[in-house]
Amino acid sequence: MQYFSVAEARDMPGLRLVLSAGVPGPWGEAAKAMLHARHVPFAAVAQEPMGANEALCEWTGCRNAPTAVYDDEPPLTTWFDILMLAERLGSGASLLPTASADRALCLGLIMEICGQDGFGWNRRLNMLAGVWGERATSEAAPHEQEYIRQYGLSPQAVARAPERAADVLKALTAQLHAQKAAGSDYFVGDRLSAVDLYWACFSQLVGPLSKDVNPIPDYVWTFYSAMPDVVAAALDPILFAHRDRIYARHIGLPLDY
Repeated sequence: MQYFSVAEARDMPGLRLVLSAGVPGPWGEAAKAMLHARHVPFAAVAQEPMGANEALCEWTGCRNAPTAVYDDEPPLTTWFDILMLAERLGSGASLLPTASADRALCLGLIMEICGQDGFGWNRRLNMLAGVWGERATSEAAPHEQEYIRQYGLSPQAVARAPERAADVLKALTAQLHAQKAAGSDYFVGDRLSAVDLYWACFSQLVGPLSKDVNPIPDYVWTFYSAMPDVVAAALDPILFAHRDRIYARHIGLPLDY
Protein backbone atom coordinates (compact mmCIF):
# COMPACT_ATOMS: atom_id res chain seq x y z
CA MET A 1 0.00 0.00 0.00
CA GLN A 2 1.20 3.49 -0.80
CA TYR A 3 1.39 5.67 2.29
CA PHE A 4 1.64 9.42 2.52
CA SER A 5 3.32 11.24 5.37
CA VAL A 6 1.31 13.53 7.62
CA ALA A 7 3.05 16.52 6.03
CA GLU A 8 1.97 15.35 2.57
CA ALA A 9 -1.57 14.46 3.61
CA ARG A 10 -2.56 17.56 5.56
CA ASP A 11 -3.28 19.71 2.50
CA MET A 12 -4.69 16.95 0.30
CA PRO A 13 -8.38 17.09 -0.64
CA GLY A 14 -10.80 14.24 -0.11
CA LEU A 15 -10.56 11.43 2.38
CA ARG A 16 -7.34 10.67 4.23
CA LEU A 17 -7.27 7.50 6.34
CA VAL A 18 -4.54 7.12 8.95
CA LEU A 19 -3.42 3.50 9.20
CA SER A 20 -0.74 1.58 11.08
CA ALA A 21 1.84 1.13 8.34
CA GLY A 22 2.97 -2.45 7.74
CA VAL A 23 0.61 -4.01 10.30
CA PRO A 24 -2.90 -5.44 9.76
CA GLY A 25 -4.43 -3.68 12.75
CA PRO A 26 -8.03 -4.92 12.90
CA TRP A 27 -9.59 -1.48 13.47
CA GLY A 28 -7.77 -0.12 10.43
CA GLU A 29 -8.44 -3.19 8.29
CA ALA A 30 -12.14 -2.95 9.12
CA ALA A 31 -12.21 0.73 8.17
CA LYS A 32 -10.57 -0.12 4.85
CA ALA A 33 -13.03 -2.95 4.25
CA MET A 34 -16.02 -0.68 4.83
CA LEU A 35 -14.69 2.01 2.51
CA HIS A 36 -13.96 -0.62 -0.13
CA ALA A 37 -17.46 -2.07 0.17
CA ARG A 38 -18.94 1.41 -0.17
CA HIS A 39 -16.66 2.36 -3.10
CA VAL A 40 -15.04 5.28 -1.26
CA PRO A 41 -11.49 6.15 -2.37
CA PHE A 42 -8.98 7.34 0.21
CA ALA A 43 -5.33 8.25 0.63
CA ALA A 44 -3.52 6.16 3.24
CA VAL A 45 -1.49 8.10 5.82
CA ALA A 46 1.22 6.28 7.77
CA GLN A 47 1.06 5.94 11.54
CA GLU A 48 3.81 4.25 13.57
CA PRO A 49 2.15 1.57 15.74
CA MET A 50 2.49 2.55 19.42
CA GLY A 51 4.87 5.35 18.45
CA ALA A 52 4.86 8.99 19.53
CA ASN A 53 3.38 10.15 16.17
CA GLU A 54 3.83 13.78 17.16
CA ALA A 55 3.01 15.23 13.73
CA LEU A 56 -0.14 13.12 13.56
CA CYS A 57 -1.19 14.22 17.04
CA GLU A 58 -0.62 17.86 16.14
CA TRP A 59 -2.79 17.47 13.03
CA THR A 60 -5.65 15.32 14.33
CA GLY A 61 -5.35 15.53 18.12
CA CYS A 62 -4.83 11.76 18.21
CA ARG A 63 -1.82 9.41 17.95
CA ASN A 64 -3.93 6.42 16.97
CA ALA A 65 -5.05 4.66 13.84
CA PRO A 66 -7.45 4.54 12.20
CA THR A 67 -8.31 8.22 11.97
CA ALA A 68 -10.33 9.54 9.04
CA VAL A 69 -10.11 13.14 7.82
CA TYR A 70 -12.44 14.22 5.02
CA ASP A 71 -11.67 17.58 3.39
CA ASP A 72 -11.77 20.22 6.13
CA GLU A 73 -14.09 18.30 8.43
CA PRO A 74 -13.01 17.36 11.98
CA PRO A 75 -11.00 14.12 12.30
CA LEU A 76 -13.00 10.98 13.09
CA THR A 77 -11.54 8.30 15.34
CA THR A 78 -14.35 6.02 16.50
CA TRP A 79 -15.57 2.93 14.66
CA PHE A 80 -19.11 4.31 14.54
CA ASP A 81 -18.11 7.69 13.11
CA ILE A 82 -15.96 6.07 10.41
CA LEU A 83 -18.77 3.65 9.54
CA MET A 84 -21.23 6.51 9.21
CA LEU A 85 -18.75 8.44 7.07
CA ALA A 86 -18.51 5.45 4.73
CA GLU A 87 -22.30 5.35 4.60
CA ARG A 88 -22.49 9.07 3.81
CA LEU A 89 -19.78 9.20 1.16
CA GLY A 90 -20.32 5.79 -0.43
CA SER A 91 -22.57 4.28 -3.04
CA GLY A 92 -24.29 0.96 -3.58
CA ALA A 93 -25.86 -1.23 -0.93
CA SER A 94 -25.79 0.14 2.60
CA LEU A 95 -23.76 -1.71 5.22
CA LEU A 96 -26.56 -1.21 7.72
CA PRO A 97 -29.87 -3.11 7.67
CA THR A 98 -33.02 -1.15 6.92
CA ALA A 99 -35.22 -2.53 9.70
CA SER A 100 -34.56 -0.85 13.04
CA ALA A 101 -34.37 -4.11 15.01
CA ASP A 102 -31.83 -5.57 12.57
CA ARG A 103 -29.88 -2.32 12.52
CA ALA A 104 -29.71 -2.34 16.33
CA LEU A 105 -28.53 -5.97 16.29
CA CYS A 106 -25.87 -5.16 13.68
CA LEU A 107 -24.51 -2.17 15.62
CA GLY A 108 -24.69 -4.05 18.91
CA LEU A 109 -22.65 -6.95 17.55
CA ILE A 110 -20.06 -4.54 16.15
CA MET A 111 -19.82 -2.87 19.55
CA GLU A 112 -19.15 -6.28 21.11
CA ILE A 113 -16.44 -6.95 18.52
CA CYS A 114 -14.55 -3.66 18.42
CA GLY A 115 -15.97 -1.23 20.98
CA GLN A 116 -14.70 -0.39 24.42
CA ASP A 117 -14.52 -3.58 26.53
CA GLY A 118 -15.34 -5.65 23.46
CA PHE A 119 -13.50 -8.58 21.91
CA GLY A 120 -10.74 -6.56 20.24
CA TRP A 121 -10.30 -4.31 23.28
CA ASN A 122 -9.72 -7.29 25.56
CA ARG A 123 -7.46 -9.18 23.15
CA ARG A 124 -5.39 -5.99 22.91
CA LEU A 125 -5.12 -5.84 26.70
CA ASN A 126 -3.52 -9.28 26.77
CA MET A 127 -1.13 -8.39 23.95
CA LEU A 128 -0.13 -5.10 25.56
CA ALA A 129 0.50 -6.88 28.82
CA GLY A 130 2.98 -9.01 26.89
CA VAL A 131 4.70 -5.87 25.61
CA TRP A 132 4.82 -3.87 28.83
CA GLY A 133 4.59 -6.64 31.42
CA GLU A 134 4.50 -5.34 34.95
CA ARG A 135 6.14 -2.01 34.18
CA ALA A 136 4.59 0.85 36.09
CA THR A 137 3.03 3.63 34.07
CA SER A 138 5.65 6.00 35.47
CA GLU A 139 8.42 3.92 33.86
CA ALA A 140 6.98 4.24 30.35
CA ALA A 141 7.68 7.04 27.90
CA PRO A 142 5.09 9.85 27.91
CA HIS A 143 3.39 8.64 24.74
CA GLU A 144 3.35 5.09 26.11
CA GLN A 145 1.68 6.37 29.27
CA GLU A 146 -0.99 7.90 27.06
CA TYR A 147 -1.64 4.56 25.34
CA ILE A 148 -1.71 2.73 28.69
CA ARG A 149 -4.35 5.12 30.05
CA GLN A 150 -6.36 5.17 26.85
CA TYR A 151 -6.51 1.38 26.55
CA GLY A 152 -7.26 0.83 30.24
CA LEU A 153 -4.24 -1.38 30.87
CA SER A 154 -4.16 -2.60 34.46
CA PRO A 155 -3.52 -5.94 36.18
CA GLN A 156 -7.23 -6.23 36.96
CA ALA A 157 -8.29 -5.56 33.38
CA VAL A 158 -5.72 -7.99 31.99
CA ALA A 159 -6.87 -10.74 34.35
CA ARG A 160 -10.51 -10.25 33.28
CA ALA A 161 -9.79 -9.94 29.55
CA PRO A 162 -9.73 -13.61 28.47
CA GLU A 163 -13.18 -14.44 29.87
CA ARG A 164 -14.66 -11.31 28.36
CA ALA A 165 -13.16 -12.03 24.93
CA ALA A 166 -14.37 -15.63 25.11
CA ASP A 167 -17.88 -14.51 26.00
CA VAL A 168 -18.05 -12.36 22.88
CA LEU A 169 -16.83 -15.27 20.74
CA LYS A 170 -19.59 -17.47 22.15
CA ALA A 171 -22.22 -14.83 21.35
CA LEU A 172 -20.95 -14.47 17.78
CA THR A 173 -20.94 -18.24 17.37
CA ALA A 174 -24.53 -18.54 18.58
CA GLN A 175 -25.64 -15.82 16.15
CA LEU A 176 -23.94 -17.48 13.19
CA HIS A 177 -25.43 -20.87 14.00
CA ALA A 178 -28.88 -19.31 14.26
CA GLN A 179 -28.40 -17.58 10.92
CA LYS A 180 -27.13 -20.77 9.30
CA ALA A 181 -30.23 -22.59 10.50
CA ALA A 182 -32.31 -19.85 8.88
CA GLY A 183 -30.42 -20.27 5.60
CA SER A 184 -28.20 -17.17 5.79
CA ASP A 185 -24.43 -16.82 5.39
CA TYR A 186 -24.40 -13.48 7.22
CA PHE A 187 -24.64 -12.25 10.80
CA VAL A 188 -27.83 -10.22 10.28
CA GLY A 189 -30.48 -10.76 7.64
CA ASP A 190 -29.60 -12.29 4.29
CA ARG A 191 -26.99 -9.88 2.95
CA LEU A 192 -23.67 -8.31 3.84
CA SER A 193 -23.63 -5.78 6.67
CA ALA A 194 -20.86 -4.00 8.53
CA VAL A 195 -20.75 -6.62 11.27
CA ASP A 196 -19.63 -9.25 8.75
CA LEU A 197 -16.70 -7.06 7.73
CA TYR A 198 -15.80 -6.28 11.33
CA TRP A 199 -15.70 -9.92 12.38
CA ALA A 200 -13.67 -10.94 9.32
CA CYS A 201 -11.02 -8.36 10.17
CA PHE A 202 -11.02 -8.92 13.93
CA SER A 203 -10.81 -12.70 13.53
CA GLN A 204 -7.11 -12.12 12.84
CA LEU A 205 -6.65 -11.59 16.57
CA VAL A 206 -7.32 -15.28 17.17
CA GLY A 207 -6.53 -16.83 13.79
CA PRO A 208 -4.34 -14.86 11.39
CA LEU A 209 -4.86 -15.57 7.72
CA SER A 210 -2.09 -17.64 6.15
CA LYS A 211 1.09 -15.82 5.27
CA ASP A 212 0.67 -16.40 1.53
CA VAL A 213 -2.21 -13.92 1.59
CA ASN A 214 -1.21 -12.05 4.74
CA PRO A 215 2.46 -10.95 4.83
CA ILE A 216 2.27 -10.24 8.53
CA PRO A 217 5.45 -9.42 10.51
CA ASP A 218 6.59 -12.36 12.61
CA TYR A 219 6.23 -10.49 15.90
CA VAL A 220 2.62 -9.58 15.09
CA TRP A 221 1.90 -13.18 14.05
CA THR A 222 3.16 -14.29 17.47
CA PHE A 223 0.96 -11.80 19.32
CA TYR A 224 -2.15 -12.65 17.28
CA SER A 225 -1.66 -16.42 17.48
CA ALA A 226 -0.95 -16.70 21.22
CA MET A 227 -4.04 -16.68 23.39
CA PRO A 228 -5.28 -17.86 26.78
CA ASP A 229 -6.84 -21.32 26.89
CA VAL A 230 -10.30 -19.94 27.62
CA VAL A 231 -10.21 -17.92 24.40
CA ALA A 232 -8.94 -20.85 22.33
CA ALA A 233 -11.71 -23.05 23.77
CA ALA A 234 -14.35 -20.56 22.58
CA LEU A 235 -13.29 -20.74 18.93
CA ASP A 236 -15.91 -22.52 16.84
CA PRO A 237 -15.08 -23.48 13.23
CA ILE A 238 -18.12 -21.50 12.04
CA LEU A 239 -16.30 -18.27 13.00
CA PHE A 240 -13.48 -18.95 10.57
CA ALA A 241 -15.74 -20.37 7.86
CA HIS A 242 -17.61 -17.07 7.97
CA ARG A 243 -14.35 -15.09 7.91
CA ASP A 244 -13.03 -16.97 4.88
CA ARG A 245 -16.32 -16.51 3.02
CA ILE A 246 -16.40 -12.75 3.66
CA TYR A 247 -12.81 -12.28 2.48
CA ALA A 248 -13.48 -14.34 -0.65
CA ARG A 249 -16.77 -12.66 -1.54
CA HIS A 250 -16.44 -9.10 -0.32
CA ILE A 251 -13.00 -7.96 0.88
CA GLY A 252 -10.52 -9.73 -1.37
CA LEU A 253 -7.06 -11.17 -0.88
CA PRO A 254 -4.13 -10.81 -0.45
CA LEU A 255 -4.15 -8.21 2.29
CA ASP A 256 -2.41 -4.96 1.42
CA TYR A 257 -1.05 -2.95 4.31
